[in-house]
Amino acid sequence: MQHVVSVAAMRESAARLRAGRQGLSLVPTMGALHAGHEALIAAAVSAGQPVVVSIFVNPLAFGLNENMGTYPRSLEADLELCEHLGVDAVFAPSVEEIYPKGYSTYVAEETVSKHLCGASRPTHFRGVTTLFAKLINIIGPDRIYLGQKDPQHVAVLRKMAVDLNYDVDFMVVPMVREHDGLPEGVRNRELTNALRAEALAISGALKVARQMVESGVRNTDRLIAEATHLIRQHHRLRIIYVSLVDSTTMEAVREVVPGRTLMCIAAWVDEVRLTDNTEL
Repeated sequence: MQHVVSVAAMRESAARLRAGRQGLSLVPTMGALHAGHEALIAAAVSAGQPVVVSIFVNPLAFGLNENMGTYPRSLEADLELCEHLGVDAVFAPSVEEIYPKGYSTYVAEETVSKHLCGASRPTHFRGVTTLFAKLINIIGPDRIYLGQKDPQHVAVLRKMAVDLNYDVDFMVVPMVREHDGLPEGVRNRELTNALRAEALAISGALKVARQMVESGVRNTDRLIAEATHLIRQHHRLRIIYVSLVDSTTMEAVREVVPGRTLMCIAAWVDEVRLTDNTEL
């Protein structure tokens, strides 16, 4: 397995990996790999294409009041895991390599990104789309593997790819949950046992919403009201949003359309920001 840190070397490595083989897959991450990332990598490796995993904590994805310095990092362990899983190359550049001095060009998607997380993190998706535009140009993947844990990222990146004529497919891997139902996530390690117990109210509210839809409820106001009520019973949770949206546009919907409607929830658990979602 190659460990690549420069843009020039990554271009060369990607060209070699593609030579004589059918395509190239990218699994983008910010490192501190967990079981959710393992599922993405395993799906990519099993598809038979060479696989590149990127590890980069993207400063453009953090807002003014968000501390990038506290984001967990475990590069050595991440490299060991990638090699164990059969990854061909890991691209782990420095911030200066991706955004050198004088960098001033950005990519912004201005419709899908305005909803949900975009409302409370107005610069976040510009950072995401800018980085992905660079990764696509540097690595040239045919497929990019993303998790259902972040459906708005999927929707925004698909819209960017269509609008900018990128010839790349986004492969969405089902969400991985821990034994108690909490979605796998980097921030989970910051939760005490007490906070974790509170956080489980989010997945619990989603489960109740699914049950209501299965029993015939289609009215979104009723579903949102019930989920909000359940979460607000936990005093250490502060709701950012509870929304029912179209899975492609991320726009709010007035009635559940099975297979196209997501319930998405974001909340603060003390100082830890968590998101979860389910298809209804």
